[in-house]
Amino acid sequence: MKPQGLWRRFVPLVAASALALTVAACSGDDGGSESVAASGEVTGTLRLGYFPNLTHAPALVGVEQGTFAKELGSGVKLAPSTFNSGTQEAEAILSGAIDAGFIGPNPAVNTFIKSRGEAIRIVSGVTSGGAALVVKPEITSVDQLRGKTLATPSLGNTQDVALRYFLKKKGFETDTKGGGDVSIRPQDNSVTVDAFKSGAIDGAWVPEPTASRLVSEGGHVLVDEADEWPETDGKFVTTVLLVRTDYLKKNPEIVERLITANINVINQLNDDPAAGQAAANEALKKLTGKPLADDVVSSAWKGLTFSPDPVAKSLFTSAAHQEELGLIKDPQLDGIFDLSVVNRILADAGEPAVADK
Repeated sequence: MKPQGLWRRFVPLVAASALALTVAACSGDDGGSESVAASGEVTGTLRLGYFPNLTHAPALVGVEQGTFAKELGSGVKLAPSTFNSGTQEAEAILSGAIDAGFIGPNPAVNTFIKSRGEAIRIVSGVTSGGAALVVKPEITSVDQLRGKTLATPSLGNTQDVALRYFLKKKGFETDTKGGGDVSIRPQDNSVTVDAFKSGAIDGAWVPEPTASRLVSEGGHVLVDEADEWPETDGKFVTTVLLVRTDYLKKNPEIVERLITANINVINQLNDDPAAGQAAANEALKKLTGKPLADDVVSSAWKGLTFSPDPVAKSLFTSAAHQEELGLIKDPQLDGIFDLSVVNRILADAGEPAVADK
């Protein structure tokens, strides 16, 4: 069941105002700057990235139902793009190919570090939860993972780090080339289910809906990632909304409207989960050519929490896990969050602020 007390009310579109932001310039195409006509209409372009995953349901529904376009206004051109992994989307962010994106916390961290803290800012939370290690039915204990092959969405992505750190805690050695006690095979979620069915992999640590799809193909959940986060009461960030720093500085009103739209869709999904599931599945059908089975969607939805809270503590902890695994060095993450706008919007709606620590 989703919590119904927080962030339930739809947030009215906030009038144009100066944003209290401290941003640093980064290289690459800035996508242009917004302008305001004499009529007050804001014009510009927003190139937005997201995944065809249920963990990105606010983006799926917001684009599909036109909520984002409506909130941005008729003068703003919305140009959405979908990606199959955080690595791909992070490359698009760094190259200047997109301006903002729904993405996992680890690719967001990696992008921030790679650009020396200049390229991006996380401006809102989106989704927490919804990831698990699903394995073949004959694997009933962690000890049986030795010698097995497991998949993750991509090297260094959020679920990849979660699996590697989990295995390290259990005494298993892994490496980035698929060797060690447990072989980890990074691959697109789009091929993981078929690989599981064919026996090419023994399981996968993946986000929804891939986890529930593997269960529907005879797998079972060996590890629910929520159980690995006792310090945050089972909450762990899965998706955040980030914006290129240059774009944020030059297009403050468009970014504010995007954040407002994100909160509004989150409220919509929490207020009517059944309608949200149907809308997200319809969007997936259009993006992938085939809808998910209703039982897969309902199963996946149970583990997802949609909220503007980025569960910042879990992001910093996951970054520490990356460092411990040798995937990144000395992560300096001061300034990765800029939650000033989302907190002002929440305050105007009478809702509590979200934390950046």
